[in-house]
Amino acid sequence: MTKQTFIKGAMILLAAGIVNRLLGFVPRIALPRIIGAEGVGLYQLAYPFLIVLLTIITGGIPLAIAKWIAEAESQGDHKRVKHIFRTAMALTVSIAVIMTAAMLLFAPFIIKHVLPDARVYRAFLMMSPLLIIIGVSSVYRGYFQGKQNMIPSALSSLVETIVRIIGTLIFAYLLLPYGLEWAAAGAMLGVVAGEIGGLLVLLWKYGRDKTRKASKEAEGGASSLEEDQEKHPSVLRRLLGLSIPVTGSKLVGSLSYLLESIFTARSLAAAGIITGIATAQYGALQGMIIPLLLLPTALTYSLAVSLVPSLSEAAARNDKPLIHKRLHQSMRIALVSGAPFAVVMGLFAEPLCRIVYDHPEYAPMLQMMAPVALFIYLQAPLQAALQALNKPGTALLNTFIGAAVKLVLIVQLTSKPELGIYGAIIAINVNIVLVTVLHAISVLRFIGFRMKSLDFVKVISAMIIMGAAAQWTMKHSPLGAEWMSLLLASAASVILYLLLMIWMRIIDRYDLARIPWLGRWFK
Repeated sequence: MTKQTFIKGAMILLAAGIVNRLLGFVPRIALPRIIGAEGVGLYQLAYPFLIVLLTIITGGIPLAIAKWIAEAESQGDHKRVKHIFRTAMALTVSIAVIMTAAMLLFAPFIIKHVLPDARVYRAFLMMSPLLIIIGVSSVYRGYFQGKQNMIPSALSSLVETIVRIIGTLIFAYLLLPYGLEWAAAGAMLGVVAGEIGGLLVLLWKYGRDKTRKASKEAEGGASSLEEDQEKHPSVLRRLLGLSIPVTGSKLVGSLSYLLESIFTARSLAAAGIITGIATAQYGALQGMIIPLLLLPTALTYSLAVSLVPSLSEAAARNDKPLIHKRLHQSMRIALVSGAPFAVVMGLFAEPLCRIVYDHPEYAPMLQMMAPVALFIYLQAPLQAALQALNKPGTALLNTFIGAAVKLVLIVQLTSKPELGIYGAIIAINVNIVLVTVLHAISVLRFIGFRMKSLDFVKVISAMIIMGAAAQWTMKHSPLGAEWMSLLLASAASVILYLLLMIWMRIIDRYDLARIPWLGRWFK
């Protein structure tokens, strides 16, 4: 199996993540045109419950697998790697089966008493197979990430995205004549098809890896599972010891997402907004605006996934300089790459919403959230660092504080008729900034790491210059079509931004040389 360096592994996931995000916008653009904002709202309302259950099943187990396998690999203990994998798989499948049964059993009660729109029922049932499928996939992803081989995860994500896009649009279109609730269920069925495709890729890659190692293990006299358990009785306990706090941290976030959807819908009703419009507004926020903001998180997710095993290895060796180096690399890349997205979304919110979704009326939502985008991009590496450094409890506390503040603000602000959905946006913005700041303070306290203030000054200066150039180009564009002018303004200003980053020595040719495939041109 091929082991990649931290940067190369992150870049492999980044390349797949960018492709997946771009492809993922196909249904984001097409689905509202097929089933409308209200249909997207029904589809999105089903998701928070799925996220909560998936968090219970997979929240911390993949991270624990990646961490312990990375440590076992660094010690050359391949038998322990096998036992970690088998234990994690048994645990995950057991929890997934229990959660699926509970979900199906309590579905009528949840739809009737908890969710704000009863039309979610069919989409809710359609997503039940995802618990077992994603649970199994998460164990394989954790295994490969612990081996620091990001190619299987990247390939699996790519196949999942392609199958999901095709399935979501086809099933939604075919079921639309039966009503919006059936169309939303069809879109969810497409998600199930995508996850099955992604799992099949992981099974194929694992089978190839297992076959390749079978002869070596035979020569070395591979032990039985019972012998491994006698030798390493602490594997399950150690997996649970790390995964439970991480799951708790993620569960706070996913529960707050669930409560956010419920509180937002009910607060909009309290503000005098009828159910159909409230569902449409929530669908626009969660299905259109936030996905645009999260586009650069393809990078921050890649950094976070690669950061955990890399920092775990460094922490096991007590190599503090390497810990600081890896964390600084990930934070700098997240900051530099996310900044131009924040500028473009803030300045061109209306043309973006008109061109991408054909709903320019939702542009003010994007304008309100664009200024906090940088905090979103910096949050993932910071949280990954806390988890890799055995501080998941701190990440949990920070997330809980942010979630509590957000939910209180949603109830207080969204129920006001003069604010409505914008009250929820204010609450979400406060949550993003607060959690990121708390994570940064925690990392500073534990390992003394802080970003260089001069880096922030340089990036912000480049953002201001880029924004001015983008506006001037958009205003004086010789191209007739709005989408062409937007593309020209964005491309020209981003090129200027990158040149400024190189001139200010925030990035150099050595950073560019690490990019897979393209890097050889900069060596």
